[in-house]
Amino acid sequence: MAGYLVSDNRKVTTHRLMEMKQKGEKISMLTSYDYTMAGLVDKAGVDVILVGDSASNVMAGNHTTLPMTVDNMIYHARSVVRATQRALVLCDMPFGSYQVNAAEGVSNAIRIMKESGCDALKMEGGEEILDTVKRILDAGIPVMGHLGLTPQSINKFGTYAVRAKEQAEADKLMHDARLLDEVGCFGITLEKVPAKLAEEVTRIVKCPTIGIGAGPGCDGQVLVIADMLGMTQGFSPRFLRRYADLSTVITDAVGRYVEDVKSGDFPSTNESY
Repeated sequence: MAGYLVSDNRKVTTHRLMEMKQKGEKISMLTSYDYTMAGLVDKAGVDVILVGDSASNVMAGNHTTLPMTVDNMIYHARSVVRATQRALVLCDMPFGSYQVNAAEGVSNAIRIMKESGCDALKMEGGEEILDTVKRILDAGIPVMGHLGLTPQSINKFGTYAVRAKEQAEADKLMHDARLLDEVGCFGITLEKVPAKLAEEVTRIVKCPTIGIGAGPGCDGQVLVIADMLGMTQGFSPRFLRRYADLSTVITDAVGRYVEDVKSGDFPSTNESY
């Protein structure tokens, strides 16, 4: 079934994302971590489904993304791939899977691709991981970069505040974006950076940029599915727009179910064999 606003049902590829940037067509990305949600997201016409290491927070209740393992990511990505027909499925490489050395990074990247069936991988960092990114690209695996706020480095920075507000850090981000673009990344995620900086990065790189808290000048946008559907509470960053209040809907539905079971109303005669 076609997405609500999508007329082209061809499988989304890295090449198509580049075409979208060249045509000025915005790219939509959302996270998903399981079969059921991914099927709904794909049906609605999202271009890219990110199997994010944010599953650590959303699915497992951890405070950071650091606990996620390669096995965890393969499990979630495989579930998403089974449900997806149109969207490009992008999987995060988790913390520790590529920072040790290039050889280990390539080995883990190959394993994730082979065992999950996803279409591409995303990696946090710039010049520091460039050799590993290049080696993974040389292995035939598409890579999206991730600059700005990099959650895997939370213990280094000690805050989830906006990044690259100071000139030195902004200059480094621009430098890293150029390097990732030149080495062959098919896209770059820009997280929580000033809108003007994100717009400038988008202008200078050939590959698409995907923003989260980076303003409207990026080639596309991404949000965490549980946040934009209002399933999570107590998390209201400036960049988050909630499109539903599923927390209330689900809680009310479960409450009515509990009430019906306790009162004996469920199941009825018609709901029994």
